[in-house]
Amino acid sequence: MTPLILRGSPASLGPLMESTHDNQAVPHAAQPVAVIDIGATAMRLRIAELQPDGGIRSLDQIQQAVRLGKDTFTHGFIKPSTIEECVAILLSFRRVLKEYGITQPEQIHAVATSAVREAQNREAFLDRLYMATQINVEAIEGPVENRLTYIAVQDVLETEPTLKNSDTAIAEVGGGSTDLIFVREGRVTYSGTYRLGSLRLRETLETYRTPVERVRLVLEQQIRRSVDQLQRSAPVKTITRLVALSGDARFVASQIEPNWEENQVCRIPLKKFMAVADPLISMPVDELVRRHHIPHQEAETIGPALLVYEHLAVALQVQEILVTRASLRDGLLREMALRGAWTTEYADQAMSAARLMSSRYNVDESHAERVANFCLRLFRELQREHALDERYALQLRIAALLHEVGRFISDRSHHKHSMYIVMNSDLFGLAKRDLALIGLVTRYHRRAMPQTYHTEYTALDRESRIIVVKLAALLRIADAIDRRRVQPLEKISFSRVGDDFVITVNEPADLTLETLALKEKANLFEQVFGMKVVLRSAIGEEEVFARG
Repeated sequence: MTPLILRGSPASLGPLMESTHDNQAVPHAAQPVAVIDIGATAMRLRIAELQPDGGIRSLDQIQQAVRLGKDTFTHGFIKPSTIEECVAILLSFRRVLKEYGITQPEQIHAVATSAVREAQNREAFLDRLYMATQINVEAIEGPVENRLTYIAVQDVLETEPTLKNSDTAIAEVGGGSTDLIFVREGRVTYSGTYRLGSLRLRETLETYRTPVERVRLVLEQQIRRSVDQLQRSAPVKTITRLVALSGDARFVASQIEPNWEENQVCRIPLKKFMAVADPLISMPVDELVRRHHIPHQEAETIGPALLVYEHLAVALQVQEILVTRASLRDGLLREMALRGAWTTEYADQAMSAARLMSSRYNVDESHAERVANFCLRLFRELQREHALDERYALQLRIAALLHEVGRFISDRSHHKHSMYIVMNSDLFGLAKRDLALIGLVTRYHRRAMPQTYHTEYTALDRESRIIVVKLAALLRIADAIDRRRVQPLEKISFSRVGDDFVITVNEPADLTLETLALKEKANLFEQVFGMKVVLRSAIGEEEVFARG
């Protein structure tokens, strides 16, 4: 059966519709690309052109309803019939992509969110999609969703005057979860993903056959539990603005300001938002469909989603809600425009999140910062040898900031505790694989070498294992150099003499502590890079340590 496709004209595509090049010829160097977002209630395709200057020109969008959320949130798995419906939709997307000349894998970025991520048969579902369509769909995790959401609204945060210097909460209530990000003056101070999705809430009501007259009461009880958890774990008292994403919030905005799409942000006083939202929350689904002429699946999510936004606004004590047209797909397109690179700004955000985490675990922050700086210098110096890109420089720096968080549990075997804490934490924008690599680098920052019975290490593929030992070798050297914490070494240079990697201290110093530390830690470096570590004092050119 050919699925019904809803297509959008370029005028309706949202904030990434380029405005400066309208009615101009598209440069030959412009690259057509596509992003696909597989959510709980719909599969959405956005087609755009990446401009030579880094700009993005939107071309087309398609949306098709699916039952993924109904399957996963009710039964725990995706039904075979739903899988085949998704295959049919992706094949129809394929035909459209071919019209735009989008045929190569690198031109397509496809992701799936909570409904797929939580399904028991997730891998079978993703494999089936790939075998049938040759489109590789990635089930992204909560922190990655947070990163993409933040990227999507970055322009709003930078251009909206009231948001530049205020503490802002960004919330997107999806079908399966709610993404929440707190930003202070452009810096992410908190991010989290809550199992508080509009369709998930609706399916719970239907599972327990909640009477219509008790729907709102039951929804509020469930929402309040999650909001109470949020108030305990996040710095909610400082928030002054709430930015709302999702089609449900945009629907309310369109009811209040029919022409709001001409502006990037629709500002709605909380009282007015609630005055429009409350009747929609209480209205039966069939009546919503009849009265507002919206698809049934969208009508199912409006009430729960708006109730979540209301409770968030009250808990945060904000007086207005700012609604934007940005979406996850905008974040995906911006990442494609960056060619997959991790920007300096994103690296700063991830480092800031790591610093917040280290402070919670009472880490010696001065030591951690110095080790992180030494790590970065070593990474740059040995670029030719390790051949790793900048994302691993970031992972190494984060590992340096967090290598001693395990001391919060115990000094004994703190490297193992550090690994556990890192691998079981959420850090803004970092996927589980990133956290696994970072956690293992902290695990091996002391003397222990990777062993066959270290299951977290052996579970990695060969490439990842090699990355771990390369980064751990650098972290060990950096940690050894900062062995004196009271009077740290500062004037250090690196060089190569034959098969030796020479670290020269260009200041008067007793290097006994560093010498002992390197004797313990330099063995992994020698094994990985094939060079011995030599520590020298430039004062009198005295060599005080010669072998790792």
